Order: sequence, then C-alpha cells, then structure tokens
Amino acid sequence: MPGIHEDNTNHTALIEMSELVVSRQGKNILDSISLRIEQGENVAIVGPNGSGKSSTIKVITGDYRPLADSQMDFRILGKELWNISELRSLLGIVSGELQVDYNREIYGFDVVLSGFFSSIGIYPNHKVKPEMMETVLEVMKFLDIAHLYDKMISEMSTGEARRLLIGRALVHDPKVLVLDEPANSLDIKSHYQFRETTRKIAAHGKSIILVTHNLEDIIPEIGRVILLKNGKVFADGKKEDMLTEEKLTELFELPVHVVEKDGYYNAWC
Repeated sequence: MPGIHEDNTNHTALIEMSELVVSRQGKNILDSISLRIEQGENVAIVGPNGSGKSSTIKVITGDYRPLADSQMDFRILGKELWNISELRSLLGIVSGELQVDYNREIYGFDVVLSGFFSSIGIYPNHKVKPEMMETVLEVMKFLDIAHLYDKMISEMSTGEARRLLIGRALVHDPKVLVLDEPANSLDIKSHYQFRETTRKIAAHGKSIILVTHNLEDIIPEIGRVILLKNGKVFADGKKEDMLTEEKLTELFELPVHVVEKDGYYNAWC
C-alpha cells in the first residue's frame, strides 16, 4: 500500500558517517562518529541522556551541520549535499518535540495529510490532490487510527496523537522511519500499542531507526544496536551482543541487570 511497501535495497548505504564532529556553543556534542546504516536495516541507537543520540538524528535530518573538515565524510544515499526539503521527503520522523508543535486545533486527518508538506497542519497554499487524500485514508486504516480522522488532536490521548504522527511520517512513503524517543510519556497500554504498530510497519519492509534509552522500546525486528556514550560510538553490533549486562553496566556506569523474553529486553539497576 502507499506509504508502507517493501523497499528495494541496493549497495548504496542509507547513511554513512566517518569521523564526523558536531559542535554546539563551543563544545563537541558528537566526537568523531563513524557508522554506516544500510537501506532496509532496522537499527536502535541507545545511550544515556546527553550521549549524542538525538544529535545524531539531527545531523541526519539536516538540523545540525557537521564541522567543515576535509577529514570528515557524511553521505545519505551516496550524496553529500541535499536540499533540505528533498532530504526530509526521504525521512519519516516522529518525536516528542514534533508532538508539542501540534498543540492547536487540528483534525486527525489533517495531521496525517500534513506529512506531504512537512508542515504543522494544512494551509490555503497547499495543493491537496485526490490521491493524497486516498493515501491518508489507507495509511490511517493500516495503522488502525481511521476513527481519529475527525477528532481534534488536542482532544486525543498522548498515545493516539503519537500514532497519528507515525501516519504523518509514513504518508509520503519515506525511505526510513526515524523514531526519536518515541515512547516518552506513554502509559503501559499506549506503549504496547506503539510497539505493535512499529512491528507491523517493520513487517511490511519499512526500515526503522529508533533512538531510545529504554530497552523496552526495541522491537524484536530490530537486529542491530549502536551504543553511544559521550558523543562517541561506544559499541556497535548485533542486538544480543550489545544488550548485555556487561556492556550496559559500562555504558551507564552503574550495575545494570538485563532480562530477555520473546525478543524484548528489559533492564533495571
């Protein structure tokens, strides 16, 4: 279906970073980051607060620029330079920050539709085509949120609004769904529904990059985990090799206990 279809992968990496440095207010928030994410790959980026997780995503989305240095290399789909609007058409982004932007009276249908325009809501200058409206309905049905089409987002639960933002992110058929701390503020039921929604998306072949400090957010379909610490890649590899008590104790600098059940991981101190 439009917005959720299996991606054809090739040998061009989705994202390539080599020795990338990002500085804000005179401080390096990303320090010599090197990583490669392939098309079609499902990846979780995990680390404590301030480790550089969200900053890494902001580099990918064009919100942060790496320092100009001939030694650095940063490419998306093999290209170094992108028009920001063109770049963001390749990315489906869901974050708590985005949800805060939708703090006014906007119908659920228009929230999803706005994904075509990378806007907060729909405006008179937007040219809405019939096929766009059809795609919105298809995506909302796929995500089991069709009942929200005529409900104001301000009247929805946090979980309902978050699933609408997933629809907004998917409606223009991005190369990858980027989830930045997606389960923040969700209660137990909404958290479960969110995970089931992302599993359904992954099962239909859409690549996912998940940023989180909560292991419970990592769905079984994610096979690779990148651990960040102090703006650097601390470790990178298969999920079962990264989410160990030894690795996480060193990452968070306190004793961490880990249990795995049915492909989900949970950690506590």
